[in-house]
Amino acid sequence: MRATKLTAVAAALIFSASLAACGGDDTDSDAGTAAPAATTTSAAPSMAATDAMANFGAGCAAVPTDSADPGSFDAMSKQPVATAASGNPLLSTLVTAVKQAGLVDTLNTAPALTVFAPTNDAFAKIPAADLKAVLADKKTLTSILTYHVVEGKLTPAELAGTHKTIQGDEVTVEGSGSDFKVNEASVICGNVQTANATVYIIDSVLMPKS
Repeated sequence: MRATKLTAVAAALIFSASLAACGGDDTDSDAGTAAPAATTTSAAPSMAATDAMANFGAGCAAVPTDSADPGSFDAMSKQPVATAASGNPLLSTLVTAVKQAGLVDTLNTAPALTVFAPTNDAFAKIPAADLKAVLADKKTLTSILTYHVVEGKLTPAELAGTHKTIQGDEVTVEGSGSDFKVNEASVICGNVQTANATVYIIDSVLMPKS
């Protein structure tokens, strides 16, 4: 019991000394009200950053959740975009097309890109004979694929609007929140991060005007 009282007295003395060092009662009063504000200020950017990095869209459910899987969001975030896409089960046809066009290095070495990535089902909407012909025509294939790429990493807040692609033509994005259309294609899984790109997975292949 005596030891407990001595400990309490010592703690009180230390606390009083700390207050005196900080400048007395007025300073103490200010500090007491400032502490919660400091906590709120530091938490706000963290929450905003978390929201900015969040994936959205029903199609995201098809992406593997195990971080050890090369197609998971976590694994993709550590790889440049063409390599990252090669592990995603939704994008195997796109990866084949990118390899066929010789664009792997171009996409992987770019500093920052936004990629509108058609799913396998999107490519399946194209008649098989037409798709085969496009895959065999490197010039046409390159034009189509580069029409899906915009320089810079667009966040969901920056996505709506008209954007010039590296192919040269423009794409128009409409929508907000978690509901976007790129030309006539819908974003089914958005804000997917790779080491050098932000990817928006779409349900149709975009066709350039020229």
